[in-house]
Amino acid sequence: MDDGRIVDLFLARDEAAIAETSLKYGAAIRRTANALVRDEQTARECENDTYLEAWNRIPPNEPREHLFCFLGAIARHIAIDRCRRNEAAKRSAVFVELTDEMAQLLPSRSDTEKEIEARELAGAVSAYLKGLPKEQRMVFIRRVWYFDSIAEIAERFGFSESKVKSMLKRTRDRLKAHLIKEGLIDERN
Repeated sequence: MDDGRIVDLFLARDEAAIAETSLKYGAAIRRTANALVRDEQTARECENDTYLEAWNRIPPNEPREHLFCFLGAIARHIAIDRCRRNEAAKRSAVFVELTDEMAQLLPSRSDTEKEIEARELAGAVSAYLKGLPKEQRMVFIRRVWYFDSIAEIAERFGFSESKVKSMLKRTRDRLKAHLIKEGLIDERN
């Protein structure tokens, strides 16, 4: 079933929307969550929470052309919240490592609290990523969106770990320069 029809089911408050969403995107939602929580049972719980959150957000949202992105973002936020709750005392190394990587690049949350600024930042990052060669873009997305380890990315793309690290470093550096040029972050970040 196409995404527009699934959204129509949500808008009609038809429970078949959940079944169709699960059929089409369930495995991908679980993979997204599992990349963060690293536990299959918790990933399934995140998947179910994603369906509930989608049910509550559609309407007013109508993500007809980007349903998986909408669901993926929800799943990712739920999984991150689960990590924060479950590991408040000792956060997992991958989460801390990625947080540190991106903290060097992006402004603090207090700088982007206004919705317009957040949209501008998201648009600039998206535009930058669209301009990258496909392979470089996929490596970056696997790291920052799916939280793949350096070793997992190297294996997936057939690269050495040092090549992946240098690709990611160059991509982050160029993204930072792009965001500075666009006036979205300060050079001191």
